[in-house]
Amino acid sequence: MMVRVFGRSRSFSFSFKKIFERQNTTPTTAEATPALSTSLCETPAMAMEPQQQSLSPNDAQPAPRKEPGKPLSDIDLMKEKFAKLLLGEDMSGGGKGVSSALALSNAITNLAASVFGETKRLEPMPLERKARWRKEIDWLLSVTDYIVELIMVTKQRSDLLLNIPALRKLDTMLLDCLDNFEGQTEFLYVDFKDANEAEMATGHRENDKWWIPTVKVPPTGLSEQTRKWLQHQKDAVNQVQKAAMAINAQVLAEMEIPESYIESLPKNGRASLGDIIYKSITDEFFDPDTLLSSMDLSSEHTVLDLKNRIEASIVIWKRKMKEKDGKSSWSSSVSMEKRELFEERAETMLLIIKHNFPGLPQSTLDISKIEYNKVNTKSFQRDLAKLTNAR
Repeated sequence: MMVRVFGRSRSFSFSFKKIFERQNTTPTTAEATPALSTSLCETPAMAMEPQQQSLSPNDAQPAPRKEPGKPLSDIDLMKEKFAKLLLGEDMSGGGKGVSSALALSNAITNLAASVFGETKRLEPMPLERKARWRKEIDWLLSVTDYIVELIMVTKQRSDLLLNIPALRKLDTMLLDCLDNFEGQTEFLYVDFKDANEAEMATGHRENDKWWIPTVKVPPTGLSEQTRKWLQHQKDAVNQVQKAAMAINAQVLAEMEIPESYIESLPKNGRASLGDIIYKSITDEFFDPDTLLSSMDLSSEHTVLDLKNRIEASIVIWKRKMKEKDGKSSWSSSVSMEKRELFEERAETMLLIIKHNFPGLPQSTLDISKIEYNKVNTKSFQRDLAKLTNAR
């Protein structure tokens, strides 16, 4: 998809295959990242920064056979990761891989799960895991350096130029928060086996929270100074989460709605919302707080279902306001002014839901956008938001 704004040609589409179009020699150091080729886009309106060398999968030498018990070198590991990105996760080479953007998004998500998946305690991360995260996220994000736009000169695409440094800063702040717990002695974590025995005796443990480590504090509780310090750390992590979620929401809002999602929608807002909600939204007097308070929002499932239905109705009304063909299946007898009013009321309800339930899973619209996404900062801020929420 090409978007032209103020004379700028921009594309949100790219392909890993074009990174490796020209011949290149293999990097010789473990720290080197592969030189990327002339175009990361599928259209000529947007090109990568020119490089004298690039890697060609056809000319590349086969990877040396790994000796039993010997870990992969950084170069071999990097080759393996970029080969998976190049093939769209289809390592059989059968051409059935996912899009380049989704392959990169999945790679970042899987790396975050691998590195942070076992992090359940408020303590500094092991140096080896921290080094691995910083090294491998640098490899994956190096691709974004070559997603550029042509405005007389070649420069990195504006949204990536803004968001990637901000996300790196938030990532560093989150790791620093864990490092701050080094040397604290006022509370400690009980071994899993000992904790289970103690909890079975007292019956205090919640069965659905078995994976969370048990904390042991002094009999008199934490000191006032430690309580204030912990609250400060919590506030800092909350700020990181809010910033990551704000970037996340902004990127999602700018992403194109996939046709597959649009095709799955009903023909009108009433069918999406249901009669009760539709009548309340279209009534002369509308109070979103009263409407939401009268509904059963006791479970995450019901709240998410309501969010999905409201988002669907908003998409339907927005498309109808843009529709000009009176014979289209999207047209109806409702006036443009009323439809715009209904859409604004639905947006208000959606904002209240997002504010009251910030930890909701991704909606059907969000999942659809991510699955077919062509914007590549999405995975990084999504994982940062998840990690801060886990803290």
